[in-house]
Amino acid sequence: MQFDLEMDSVIKEIKKNKAKLVCIQLPDGLKPKANSIQEEIEDKTNAKVIIWAGSCFGACDVPMQLKNLKIDLLIQWGHSKFL
Repeated sequence: MQFDLEMDSVIKEIKKNKAKLVCIQLPDGLKPKANSIQEEIEDKTNAKVIIWAGSCFGACDVPMQLKNLKIDLLIQWGHSKFL
């Protein structure tokens, strides 16, 4: 199964926000793609990417531990479109 991760939109948002430290949060089914997502973001922006390896049960599942890491932008992917 192929997912549209909308990487062009992700790159655009990172650049718009001038984010230097970005965390990506993925559901378990997309975690195997984490390294390639990280590489693409880092190749196309000036941002450093960290991968949240913990749970991701939806948009309400924001990892509170990231507050201490001074993340500029958290990007979450899921299986349903979030408007």
